[in-house]
Amino acid sequence: MNDLENKTIDLHRRIKACSICKDFLPNTPKPIFEFNSKSKILIIGQAPGRIVHEKEIPFDDKSGNTLRDWLCVTREEFYNPDNFAIVPMGFCYPGKGKTGGDAPPRKECAPQWHKEILGKLNNIKLIILVGAYAQNYYLKDTKKKNLTETVRNFEEYYDFYFPIVHPSPLNYRWHTKNKWFVEDVVPILQFKIKEILNK
Repeated sequence: MNDLENKTIDLHRRIKACSICKDFLPNTPKPIFEFNSKSKILIIGQAPGRIVHEKEIPFDDKSGNTLRDWLCVTREEFYNPDNFAIVPMGFCYPGKGKTGGDAPPRKECAPQWHKEILGKLNNIKLIILVGAYAQNYYLKDTKKKNLTETVRNFEEYYDFYFPIVHPSPLNYRWHTKNKWFVEDVVPILQFKIKEILNK
């Protein structure tokens, strides 16, 4: 085991022990993520939902099923950290929000951990930004006026970032209005994923 792998394992341990926002969570902190030093594709999501919190497996829910369909990968491929690193904006389940969905991801996590994680991921070829929180944080002033327009203009970020809508079933109204995403964008995303994983 080389020095980078040892440092990556130590980082895993420290994130798992994190309790920086414990006073604001509905449950005991349970950071949920996956990565190793060989990961090729980084998925930056929102925050674990209740089901993922209980299972302790990232994207092991209906949203994850949709995401894997969009990526055109099997569960085995998806949960192989040599393929995919999965790092949310908020590592723990934030509880229910006021409008029926989940609360926003805690703001403490990304500034605390993301830079250090990215420093260990030297093999990343693509970062998939899932939803507005990840896109706002990483694309900053280059993002468009809203998520729809950012995703529609994904080719502007294509060299390293790929912004997509969150695969939550709650987004069905968005998909009804924006069928171009599955028809036009998803095939390009699948091609990009296949190209990276087959190298």
